[in-house]
Amino acid sequence: MEAVAKLRNYPTSPRKMRLLADLIRGQRVDLVLAELEHNPKHPAVPLRKLVLSAIVNWKQANEGEDESGLVVKTIFVDGGRTLKRMRPAPQGRGYRVRKRSNHVTLIVDVAGEDKKAAKKAKAAAKAAPAEVVTAEASVKAPAKKKAAAKKSTKESKKA
Repeated sequence: MEAVAKLRNYPTSPRKMRLLADLIRGQRVDLVLAELEHNPKHPAVPLRKLVLSAIVNWKQANEGEDESGLVVKTIFVDGGRTLKRMRPAPQGRGYRVRKRSNHVTLIVDVAGEDKKAAKKAKAAAKAAPAEVVTAEASVKAPAKKKAAAKKSTKESKKA
């Protein structure tokens, strides 16, 4: 079962945060923590805390299970509110400064569960369409004969 952790209104631009999010997407949690700990970018610290929070959330939801197989299943960065400030500019004008913030959503899950669920879904999908195809084949067969009959009548009218 997956666990979610959210970081709201962190005061850095979404573009800078997405650089780190792309770096850790799909990786194992222990590797992510090591990578973020030694990353020089300033959003690495809150992102590392977010990963730790997601791990703790997963532990609470799945008591007694081993977290060694956890991976970052999904991570996405959305833009938060933008504070608009004015900066003095030449000749009495003012330039607008946009101080951006972002929201980060992180979902962790065990890698093996996804594979098992996918196998079950594929097996169910193989069984269900086989029945549908046989029913459609019986319906489509007379339609083909009718189409062939129409073609032959059109050809006889032309001649």
